[in-house]
Amino acid sequence: MNTKVFVPIDSSALSLGAERVARAIAAEAARQGKAVTIVRNGSRGMFWLEPLVEVETPSGRMAYGPVQAADVESLFAAGFLYGEAHPLALGRVEDMPWFARQERLTFARVGLTDPLSLADYRAHEGYAGLARALALAGAEVVEEVTDSGLRGRGGAAFPTGIKWNTVLNAAAGQKYVVCNADEGDSGTFSDRMLMEGDPYCLIEGMTIAGLAVGATQGYIYLRSEYPHAFKTLNAAIERARAARYLGPDVLGSGKAFELEVRLGAGAYICGEETAMLESLEGKRGVVRAKPPLPAISGLFGQPTVINNVMSFASVPIILARGGGFYRDFGMGRSRGTLPFQLAGNLKRPGLVEKAFGVTLRELLYDYGGGSASGRPIRAVQVGGPLGAYVPESQFDVPLDYEAYVGIGAMVGHGGLVAFDDRVDMAHMARYAMEFCAIESCGKCTPCRIGSTRGAEVIARIVAGEERGRNVALLHSLCDTMLNGSLCALGGMTPYPVQSALKHFPEDFGLVPNQDHEAA
Repeated sequence: MNTKVFVPIDSSALSLGAERVARAIAAEAARQGKAVTIVRNGSRGMFWLEPLVEVETPSGRMAYGPVQAADVESLFAAGFLYGEAHPLALGRVEDMPWFARQERLTFARVGLTDPLSLADYRAHEGYAGLARALALAGAEVVEEVTDSGLRGRGGAAFPTGIKWNTVLNAAAGQKYVVCNADEGDSGTFSDRMLMEGDPYCLIEGMTIAGLAVGATQGYIYLRSEYPHAFKTLNAAIERARAARYLGPDVLGSGKAFELEVRLGAGAYICGEETAMLESLEGKRGVVRAKPPLPAISGLFGQPTVINNVMSFASVPIILARGGGFYRDFGMGRSRGTLPFQLAGNLKRPGLVEKAFGVTLRELLYDYGGGSASGRPIRAVQVGGPLGAYVPESQFDVPLDYEAYVGIGAMVGHGGLVAFDDRVDMAHMARYAMEFCAIESCGKCTPCRIGSTRGAEVIARIVAGEERGRNVALLHSLCDTMLNGSLCALGGMTPYPVQSALKHFPEDFGLVPNQDHEAA
């Protein structure tokens, strides 16, 4: 009997020894004369259990982890090829409370299938959305996406359907679809996990977008720090093209859509959509002034749909099951699910996909297991290096775009970085300004100069130099950056600074509940 053994090929698992484990399993199976097929799947998102090895048995896929190469001999001796007991045995992943309580829509296949197998993808509802999209008019596809309530899974959370409709109705001989896969925010890895673990999902979503708005060419702008995703995406595109899911005649429909991966060069600013377009055109990554919007004049001056990986990856299930199905998840104007990425000082870091409305407290303790250090969690930065620091008093605010705006924060890409009670929040605030100064494209003064002056002012506050005057100056500087910057880099750097100052004034040498909270 040939037994399937699943060993992740995700970067996180590879960094923890998955390649050595796969080789050890193959070698031990050969030594014992066991027929084994090793499938390199994506990660289930439980990083504290990686490398997580699964074995296909009549009772389902049995998991073992974290497995190291040195454990393989004892696993074989215990009968793990038959799902037998072992100290590393975990049972079925689907039965584990951590996994079972999630709502996995976008990540339904990640960790379950062979990322490059079209047969696997189709067997798990893959390309059902594209098949339905091909039976609809472009306007009907856009209407379905609009009805789903899908919003951009980045910082602005702009309604995806409105953006697509603008491009659909723009008159042009050439239109483009661009995926912003420059996932550079701290504590974020959902884009990478999906591109490595389920690349056809992104390809299908972008193809649907292209057919809906009349675009024939798509580009995935990928950060250069993701070599495994680059390799996987290119292999998947090649296979999709060979099977006619891409090319001049998609599935015999007479409609064309081509796709290409372009690598960035490590500039954080190219995560901003117009700087990304400049880079795609072969220019220096500098922010463009708006208007015109990219939906009207984007790549090479043509109407362009720009969404990030999670937005495009949400589209296949919306088309396959209908906008109403997707809209039933979430709360308020935040519909569907978001893959929350748990990082920082946590016992159980990883990826949790939940409907909007879950709270930080649930994610940090029910899923993250509390701090890895065992100390109290003091603050969580939500939404990357430009996100606000959320204190424990706000951990019960539902993760919803509007609810977070109401507390001066943002959900952003769903990245969460936890800090225990030893963190120096004044240092973190200064780091935000320093980060902005380093990564600024330099085009606008509030970002280029304001960030440098901001780091200096914070240093003076911490040093006790004219604290009252310098706190007022910092508020004024943040207001200028917030309202005067060309893009979100300078415009959102005040979020971590002001939240740190407001919620943790003692770290700046200030007395709580005084004027510095007015920001």
